[in-house]
Amino acid sequence: MDTVERPSQLVLIRHAESARNKAKQGTTYFADEEARKTVRGIPDWKIALSEEGVLQAQKTGVYMRERFGVPDYFYHSGYLRTKQTLEEILKAFSVEERSRIMVRMNQFIRERDSGYTYDMTTEEAEANFPWLRDHWDTFGGFFARPPGGESLSDVSQRVYIFLNTLFRDRAGKKVWVQLHGGTLRAFRFILEHWNYEQALRWPPGQTPENCGITVYEFDKDQGRLVLQEYNTVCWR
Repeated sequence: MDTVERPSQLVLIRHAESARNKAKQGTTYFADEEARKTVRGIPDWKIALSEEGVLQAQKTGVYMRERFGVPDYFYHSGYLRTKQTLEEILKAFSVEERSRIMVRMNQFIRERDSGYTYDMTTEEAEANFPWLRDHWDTFGGFFARPPGGESLSDVSQRVYIFLNTLFRDRAGKKVWVQLHGGTLRAFRFILEHWNYEQALRWPPGQTPENCGITVYEFDKDQGRLVLQEYNTVCWR
């Protein structure tokens, strides 16, 4: 049986700190109106990087060029924060090096749609959807679908399509992907053959960080991309 071809290297980079990351401080919903006011009414695909996020991306670019060299392809989700992170990373490369990198947008790797609670405070979400916490506790963070939004299981279906495109069209290439935290869990679910229990939540201490770098390399003996490292952060 012939070995199935894959990219020689697949590097996944979570976007740098966004204005929304800064406002929410790791919470599911906004703490209150004061926390929400700087980003209220801005759709997810238009959320920009914070000033700190720009610096994180620039430092990450220097690290990645020195360590990995020049990729063949660099994908982003089309969301402003992933495009800005990619642009700041590419500043570490020369004009000639950048001319060799094929930059592509792909909507299949966009962030999960969080639905109607997107702009809500915790108090508002609990008042409008009093059953939501029980729903989340019952089904878990991989299968639970926020009202009007997507589950991570839904996201995995489109990531599966994206990966199959890479496997078909980018065999032997060095591919980098600028993506989101939720999308990253879908990638790991598929590439590492996680079961549902593994996918329900991030293990303690493994929540992806801004500009966290995850590296897969093709293993000819196994015929697949194998995880080499997860969530490396170089900007501190």
